Amino acid sequence: MATYKQQCIHCGAFIERDSRFCPTCGSRSPFGYTCPTCRSPIQKEHRICSGCGRPLRIPCPHCGGMTFVGARCDHCGNSLLVQCSNPRCGELQFFQNQKCTACGKKIKLQTEGGRR
Repeated sequence: MATYKQQCIHCGAFIERDSRFCPTCGSRSPFGYTCPTCRSPIQKEHRICSGCGRPLRIPCPHCGGMTFVGARCDHCGNSLLVQCSNPRCGELQFFQNQKCTACGKKIKLQTEGGRR
Protein backbone atom coordinates (compact mmCIF):
# COMPACT_ATOMS: atom_id res chain seq x y z
CA MET A 1 0.00 0.00 0.00
CA ALA A 2 1.35 3.38 -0.98
CA THR A 3 1.75 5.97 1.75
CA TYR A 4 1.98 9.65 1.09
CA LYS A 5 4.52 11.73 2.95
CA GLN A 6 4.09 15.32 3.99
CA GLN A 7 6.72 18.03 4.25
CA CYS A 8 7.85 19.28 7.68
CA ILE A 9 7.13 23.03 7.90
CA HIS A 10 10.38 23.60 9.79
CA CYS A 11 13.06 21.77 7.77
CA GLY A 12 11.30 20.60 4.58
CA ALA A 13 11.95 16.87 5.10
CA PHE A 14 9.25 14.51 3.80
CA ILE A 15 7.92 12.37 6.66
CA GLU A 16 4.96 10.07 7.31
CA ARG A 17 1.69 11.99 7.65
CA ASP A 18 0.86 10.45 11.05
CA SER A 19 4.23 11.43 12.58
CA ARG A 20 4.12 13.38 15.84
CA PHE A 21 7.78 14.44 15.58
CA CYS A 22 10.10 15.19 12.70
CA PRO A 23 12.99 12.71 12.80
CA THR A 24 15.19 15.11 10.80
CA CYS A 25 14.93 18.36 12.81
CA GLY A 26 13.23 17.08 15.99
CA SER A 27 10.22 19.41 15.72
CA ARG A 28 7.32 18.50 17.97
CA SER A 29 4.82 20.01 15.50
CA PRO A 30 6.06 19.13 11.99
CA PHE A 31 2.85 19.97 10.11
CA GLY A 32 1.59 23.08 11.91
CA TYR A 33 1.77 25.18 15.03
CA THR A 34 -0.34 24.71 18.17
CA CYS A 35 -1.05 27.13 21.01
CA PRO A 36 1.26 26.31 23.94
CA THR A 37 -1.60 26.87 26.39
CA CYS A 38 -4.69 25.20 24.87
CA ARG A 39 -3.15 23.24 21.95
CA SER A 40 -5.51 24.80 19.36
CA PRO A 41 -4.09 25.17 15.83
CA ILE A 42 -2.47 28.60 15.29
CA GLN A 43 -0.56 30.37 12.53
CA LYS A 44 2.43 32.70 12.71
CA GLU A 45 0.35 35.53 11.20
CA HIS A 46 -2.22 35.44 14.04
CA ARG A 47 -1.98 37.93 16.91
CA ILE A 48 -3.91 35.86 19.48
CA CYS A 49 -5.04 32.25 19.83
CA SER A 50 -8.64 31.75 18.70
CA GLY A 51 -9.10 29.04 21.32
CA CYS A 52 -7.98 30.77 24.52
CA GLY A 53 -7.07 34.35 23.58
CA ARG A 54 -3.39 33.98 24.49
CA PRO A 55 -1.06 36.51 22.79
CA LEU A 56 1.07 34.76 20.17
CA ARG A 57 3.90 37.31 20.20
CA ILE A 58 5.86 37.51 23.45
CA PRO A 59 9.22 38.91 24.60
CA CYS A 60 11.97 36.27 24.57
CA PRO A 61 13.27 35.54 28.10
CA HIS A 62 16.82 35.32 26.70
CA CYS A 63 17.22 38.30 24.32
CA GLY A 64 14.08 40.38 25.00
CA GLY A 65 13.07 40.51 21.33
CA MET A 66 9.45 39.92 20.34
CA THR A 67 9.01 36.36 19.10
CA PHE A 68 6.34 33.88 18.06
CA VAL A 69 5.30 31.34 20.71
CA GLY A 70 7.10 28.48 18.96
CA ALA A 71 9.80 26.17 20.27
CA ARG A 72 12.64 28.65 19.61
CA CYS A 73 13.09 32.41 19.63
CA ASP A 74 12.87 33.96 16.14
CA HIS A 75 15.81 36.28 16.97
CA CYS A 76 18.37 34.48 19.13
CA GLY A 77 17.35 30.86 18.44
CA ASN A 78 17.28 29.87 22.11
CA SER A 79 14.71 27.34 23.25
CA LEU A 80 11.45 28.61 24.74
CA LEU A 81 10.69 25.20 26.24
CA VAL A 82 11.24 23.79 29.74
CA GLN A 83 10.88 20.21 30.89
CA CYS A 84 7.93 19.24 33.09
CA SER A 85 9.26 18.56 36.59
CA ASN A 86 6.96 15.54 37.05
CA PRO A 87 9.37 12.55 36.84
CA ARG A 88 6.67 10.40 35.22
CA CYS A 89 6.02 12.99 32.52
CA GLY A 90 9.07 15.05 31.53
CA GLU A 91 7.33 16.56 28.48
CA LEU A 92 8.72 19.80 27.09
CA GLN A 93 6.44 22.73 27.84
CA PHE A 94 6.34 26.40 26.88
CA PHE A 95 8.23 28.42 29.50
CA GLN A 96 5.19 30.58 30.40
CA ASN A 97 2.84 27.65 31.06
CA GLN A 98 1.67 27.32 34.66
CA LYS A 99 0.61 23.66 34.25
CA CYS A 100 1.89 20.88 32.03
CA THR A 101 -0.40 20.34 29.03
CA ALA A 102 0.41 16.61 29.09
CA CYS A 103 -0.01 15.62 32.77
CA GLY A 104 -1.68 18.69 34.33
CA LYS A 105 0.88 19.07 37.12
CA LYS A 106 2.04 22.53 38.15
CA ILE A 107 5.33 23.48 36.48
CA LYS A 108 7.97 24.47 39.00
CA LEU A 109 10.03 27.55 38.28
CA GLN A 110 13.29 26.56 36.66
CA THR A 111 16.15 28.98 36.98
CA GLU A 112 19.44 29.23 35.18
CA GLY A 113 21.72 31.93 36.46
CA GLY A 114 18.87 33.67 38.32
CA ARG A 115 16.54 33.71 35.28
CA ARG A 116 13.58 31.50 34.61
